[in-house]
Amino acid sequence: MNHWVGSIFLCIISTLLLTSWLVAAEGETCSGIVPMQYRNDKISILDFGGVGDGRTLNTKAFKEAIFRIQHLKRKGGTLLYIPAGVYLTGPFDLTSRMTLYLARGAVIKATQDPSQWPLVDPLPSYGRGRERPGARYMSLLHGDGLHDVIITGENGTIDGQGDVWWNMWRQRTLQFTRPHLVELMNSRGILISNVIFKNSPFWNIHPVYCSNVVIRYVTILAPADSPNTDGIDPDSSSNVCIEDSYISVGDDLVAVKSGWDQYGIAYGRPSHGITIRRITGSSPFAGIAVGSETSGGVVDVLAEHISLFNMGVGIHIKTNIGRGGMIRNITVSNVYIENARTGIKIAGDVGDHPDENFNPNALPVVKGIKIKDVWGEKVLQAGLIHGLKNSPFSGICLSNINLHGNPGPRNSIWKCSDVSGAAIQVSPFPCAELTSSQKTGLQEIHVQSHHHHLQKVVCMMEMMVVA
Repeated sequence: MNHWVGSIFLCIISTLLLTSWLVAAEGETCSGIVPMQYRNDKISILDFGGVGDGRTLNTKAFKEAIFRIQHLKRKGGTLLYIPAGVYLTGPFDLTSRMTLYLARGAVIKATQDPSQWPLVDPLPSYGRGRERPGARYMSLLHGDGLHDVIITGENGTIDGQGDVWWNMWRQRTLQFTRPHLVELMNSRGILISNVIFKNSPFWNIHPVYCSNVVIRYVTILAPADSPNTDGIDPDSSSNVCIEDSYISVGDDLVAVKSGWDQYGIAYGRPSHGITIRRITGSSPFAGIAVGSETSGGVVDVLAEHISLFNMGVGIHIKTNIGRGGMIRNITVSNVYIENARTGIKIAGDVGDHPDENFNPNALPVVKGIKIKDVWGEKVLQAGLIHGLKNSPFSGICLSNINLHGNPGPRNSIWKCSDVSGAAIQVSPFPCAELTSSQKTGLQEIHVQSHHHHLQKVVCMMEMMVVA
């Protein structure tokens, strides 16, 4: 009895600590981790021969302007001003202590000539290009080992002109993995705001091995059938704040990642301290996702005040055998979902492998998933939670969830396997695994009933704190 009392006390204390994130509502922000920097030194792309006619290639102008920022090292950094116009360019590297400022009507447009895109090494936590073995194309805006980098403006546009890349993917003629629109590696103090990103060849914004990153007030657009055009993918990164943005793309709106199978396990860098708040969008895939590349681990993620329309899956936590890694302390709350194939999916059988050398015994651990205050309309299937037989998902806490199907006979049911947890005020009625213990012997019934009661206590405490 003392053991169970102690366990209940520890569960309640840990729950209160975890939900200290959820103090508040609409006006809360995490953006203070990277404040806006005002640069006294300002230069224009026109000073370096930039031509905004939509035809002239401006790669040389961008590289020369950034070379000037990098080597003159003005006190407080330098702002590179992009006036109204369409600036065709190949990829270029950013530098530290700079602001890339897109004026209203300014468009940085990627060239569609693959020969203008240099190759870069694969990420060590992926071991190869995500689509093709070996090297990968450099992102349009790229940086490695930087600090104090700002991409902002007056809602100017960065256009990846991705259709040529999407067609190569469809026709299976890609030689190397497609480029991202923005990729910053091993960097800190990154702020991206008030910019429109559109038609990325691959993922849109990819901070990898980064810390202290703020992405807010951005619009990210790509056709619903554009392949793998994820909106924002923080990857093996920490202290990331994503807020107040609209994303309508062909893949996950936001997906938290941390490396791929044996390469991610060896690299061993988790994503942690990720806050996602006030995101609106649509996609045939997921709204808020974790994975499927989670081999370095993903812990301490908060997503709240999310509005999703015309979705494949509202909330998707995904991993696979061979991934390893721990997915823990994921909290998703205050979500509205309208017109979705599936409301909530937590699955251990999603995603491919880099090669045949992955370890099938490297099983992920998924625990401490809290999803609450979710309302859905026209949701065909309420939820799927499929753990792994040899690594069941535990501590799955669902509370105050209403997922309504289309009018007529109800098909909005839950399907679960290899999972334990609790559900409070969930409609339609959740899986038996989340509402009752398995009857496999008197002693096990006794232990599981105590365990189930504890998880219900945790869920109830969660609801009280959020309310």
